[in-house]
Amino acid sequence: MSLTKSTPTDSASSLLTDPRFELMPFDSFEGQMERLPEGAEIAVTASPQLGLEATVEWSERAADRGYEPVPHVAARYVRDADHLDEVAGRLVDAGITDVFVPGGDREDPVGEFESAHDLLVALDDLGYAFEDVGITGYPEGHDFLDDRTLADAMAKKAPHATYVTTQLCYDPEAILEWIETIRDRGIDLPVEVGIPGVMKYQKLLNISQKVGVGDSVRFLRKTSGILGFVRQLVGSRGKYTPDDLVDGLAPYAADSEYAIRGLHIYTFNQAADTEAWRRARLGE
Repeated sequence: MSLTKSTPTDSASSLLTDPRFELMPFDSFEGQMERLPEGAEIAVTASPQLGLEATVEWSERAADRGYEPVPHVAARYVRDADHLDEVAGRLVDAGITDVFVPGGDREDPVGEFESAHDLLVALDDLGYAFEDVGITGYPEGHDFLDDRTLADAMAKKAPHATYVTTQLCYDPEAILEWIETIRDRGIDLPVEVGIPGVMKYQKLLNISQKVGVGDSVRFLRKTSGILGFVRQLVGSRGKYTPDDLVDGLAPYAADSEYAIRGLHIYTFNQAADTEAWRRARLGE
């Protein structure tokens, strides 16, 4: 597959028109939610400190407020089949039709589910059939899992899923090449591309290093050299904006071979700045 540009010039706007925003289920959630567009899709992460209950509660509240929550049902946070039945039942009762199933960032699972695949199978066994089910993709690999292991895991999970959401990445070329790779392996699921929101450079770099995207951090620094990086930092008043990343993806947004279904914005609960940037890009 070649990187052939074949989409309209307004494709960046189409990507930014209706993105998914990710929020963490902390006390700031409600205030952050209010900064987002009415009825927005909100991915609600799972917290190692708060467990899955906070994810479910905030998802229920968001649904009640007219938003479209997408809770992260992280496998390593679920105790057993009964706990999964309780969680899934509450989500269904709240009218939630889309769930995202990662393995979870706990080193040790709280119960019997070691992986996202284990939980996806259990959901099927319990008879739950959400309209959409997302799984994780890693354009730059994983700190602890090699590429072969990641490929095998995706092949096992794909039949249970309807889309893939990528881990945070700053390099559009790396994302596009990764999509090509999974297409060559026969994975045809639509891809929701994970991008960072607007944030102070130092905070974003610190977060990026913690979540294992070192190659992307190096890309961010080297795109225009160290002096260019410093100028960009100073010129932007110390804030990163994902303009270059969005513009790099835009020419492929409507290409059916890439099947980019949209953007997933990692806001890190800094929704106001991200939404202001998005609206400015759209001329609103």
